[in-house]
Amino acid sequence: MSNVTRKRAIVLGGSIGGTLAARVLSEFYREVVVVDRDEIAGVYEARKGTPHTRHAHGLHARGQLIIEELFPGFTDGLRAHGVPTGDLGEMRWFFNARKLRPARTGLISVTAPRPFLEGYLRARVAELPNVRLLQKHDILGLVATPDRDRVIGARVRSRAEGAEEEAMEADLVVDATGRGSRTPAWLEELGYGRPREDKVKVGLAYTTRHYRTRPEWFDGVQSINPVASPAHPRGAFFGQIGEDKCILSLTGILGDHPPTEPDAFLEFVRSLPVPDIYDAVRDDAGLDAPVSFGFPASVRRRYEKLSRFPDGLLLIGDALCSFNPVYGQGMSVASIEALTLREHLREGTVRPGPYLSDMAKVISVPWDISAGGDLDFPEVEGRRTLKVRMGNAYMARLQYAATKDAKVTDAFMRVAGLMDPPEALMRPAMVTRVLKHGLGRPAPGPSRSAAPKPLAPLHDREELS
Repeated sequence: MSNVTRKRAIVLGGSIGGTLAARVLSEFYREVVVVDRDEIAGVYEARKGTPHTRHAHGLHARGQLIIEELFPGFTDGLRAHGVPTGDLGEMRWFFNARKLRPARTGLISVTAPRPFLEGYLRARVAELPNVRLLQKHDILGLVATPDRDRVIGARVRSRAEGAEEEAMEADLVVDATGRGSRTPAWLEELGYGRPREDKVKVGLAYTTRHYRTRPEWFDGVQSINPVASPAHPRGAFFGQIGEDKCILSLTGILGDHPPTEPDAFLEFVRSLPVPDIYDAVRDDAGLDAPVSFGFPASVRRRYEKLSRFPDGLLLIGDALCSFNPVYGQGMSVASIEALTLREHLREGTVRPGPYLSDMAKVISVPWDISAGGDLDFPEVEGRRTLKVRMGNAYMARLQYAATKDAKVTDAFMRVAGLMDPPEALMRPAMVTRVLKHGLGRPAPGPSRSAAPKPLAPLHDREELS
């Protein structure tokens, strides 16, 4: 580790982004304090502050490699606890109701239950002698110098009855509080501007249920994933998350949301464009009742565009950008951001301007992938640039080619796993492979189950609150 030269850093929020930030900060600060409103030490179940963690998550490719670097033995440790790992390209992927040709990519996908993954990483961080978890504390605001040019701490208060507000001093405060971050309002209180927000309204909802795994369901693969497409807008992630437990998360966009009533939930499963999942669970009562979570929009806060920003304050994770979760990018992007934070700390004093500019570069590629993919759905509102239209047209051809050619699957998974830039899919050899299977945009595969009703425009329906 680097020499510890700074006194205290405060991390606001103890989820994945905050935990990775704390791990990196521990190399440079004598004390790192992670503040969270919930009890987080030794917690391996979903908690009130993170309702999204009940649903399917995957840590793919680059995220797995980075976390392995930060926490040596991470992957083997999870395997020892019964967490499944597998090759990203050997899962049973369906795009446009067609199965991709499996490919051995060498890219590891970890499908741990998200609460267990968070708890495992948090326990590793808590073992560091200079990291302290401040649990059950509300985060009230920032502390700044009289001229408001610098943030010098945070105001917190224990959730215990009768507790008083406390001002904690720090050399650095990192906001890792997620998509509900109050930094825009705090900046305004300090006399700064609020960041511009880029939004793509997808009106997504997950509904999830758990099952006891039967070996015949997966036939040696880690998960079965019919991915939503404009022609087949209902999707699912059905995967193993333990030695004998699996998760089924259904997805629906633009108000066409998977229900929580068990019979209606099963009917939604039946309406998926491929029968694999319905054939597995149709006679199974499940381990629990279905639960739902709403995700109204992907949101990117453009802090790098602000002309002024106080020293001593940084952001990481969903506080910067909250991606549509169906693309499985969030944890991997947070891990890349953690390495970016480390690079700036190694250079000395972290200046917000250069840091936020570099974070914007980290975010741009996955944002283009997810936001561009969402705009392929005609009902999703947003500006479709020539780049977006051409990219989606080519991607439809590439995904079709991947049903015929495992090398195309391999290349596609390397980009989806954030290992290679999207430009890798446009290299001449790959374009040749793609166009070999057809010049025109392929028609969608036929549904082998009851098709859902067509979507109406978002403004014609009630949005998620």
